[in-house]
Amino acid sequence: MPGTGGGKRLDVFLADRLTGLSRAQVQKVIELGGARVGSYIRKAGYKLKAGDRVVVDYEVPAPDGKLVPEDIPLKVIYKDADVIVIDKPSGLVVHPGAGHASGTLANALIHHFPEVALIGCEERPGIVHRLDMDTSGVMVVARSPLAYTELMRQFKKRIVWKTYLGLAWGRVSAPEGKLSWPLGRHPTKGQRISILARNPKKAETFFQVQRIFRDTTLLEIRPVTGRTHQIRVHMAAAGHPIVGDPIYGRKKEPREYPRLFLHAHTLSFIHPTTGERLTFASPLPPDLEAVIALELN
Repeated sequence: MPGTGGGKRLDVFLADRLTGLSRAQVQKVIELGGARVGSYIRKAGYKLKAGDRVVVDYEVPAPDGKLVPEDIPLKVIYKDADVIVIDKPSGLVVHPGAGHASGTLANALIHHFPEVALIGCEERPGIVHRLDMDTSGVMVVARSPLAYTELMRQFKKRIVWKTYLGLAWGRVSAPEGKLSWPLGRHPTKGQRISILARNPKKAETFFQVQRIFRDTTLLEIRPVTGRTHQIRVHMAAAGHPIVGDPIYGRKKEPREYPRLFLHAHTLSFIHPTTGERLTFASPLPPDLEAVIALELN
């Protein structure tokens, strides 16, 4: 990024050049490892030196703006005064970001449940966790302030239990296992998560083999922690990337797949008002069921 920035803080330098973004948004980009000085990821307060080359290669968040309700269909599994449990389809982005200013789950939520607009962050109303755009399956959304606070606490304390169904490349020999590589931003590719990060955070993923096919394995996967892209990176690092993964998967797959084969199968949490543990399940959607049918041939 051209320009003289000698003596300036990194966040101040970028805020002057990334037009349309607030300083808080710029700091978020830096926090996520999206700004490098030379080949090193630096913190917001880093003082630039004459001749430093700054590269921003992380997808920056969308500019601030009012969330607009949109009549996007939602498959609601359960709802009450405190929580909404939905079955998210693949292709639906959870909240606005770069390239997705509208058409998100957040837009749909405030249309179908207007009261959610006042819960939590304005751009992420009621949202206490997320699934990648291509990942389908069960999610819970807070419908009351009490539920928002309590569910956020449960996710932080790992009281929420989640399982996924994933189709991985290769024949996984062990019937079950644990993957525990710490994860963080890739040292040179800010958009990617890696086990090679300079400041990784603890990450744990358990898996259990459900069925072995000719050259793939269907797994039930239980992430203990909730790092970004955790399952996808752990499985790739183990030599069994998730089928259809455009980022961490095989560069060339021998067969065509409709999308990433990763589905949030079950979700269990303690109800914020009643104290009862609730468990919800989402079956494999038709597109992934069709993949399994082909794998059986």
